[in-house]
Amino acid sequence: MKIIARPDLFARTRILKGMSQRELARRSGLSHTYISMLERSKKTIGPAAAKKLSDVLDMPMDELFIIK
Repeated sequence: MKIIARPDLFARTRILKGMSQRELARRSGLSHTYISMLERSKKTIGPAAAKKLSDVLDMPMDELFIIK
């Protein structure tokens, strides 16, 4: 099973919340490099990290991420 971010929605949600990649990284406890790779579909994400990001962005996981 792979979990990947929906890149357009993920980045747009972050921007609409007024957060930079670094701010989202700080709030979620992840690195800004990792956030960047998620937004470019270069990296998959684990369930715990996906939950952290969906909580910080206040969006349901199934809207922000695709499970393959």
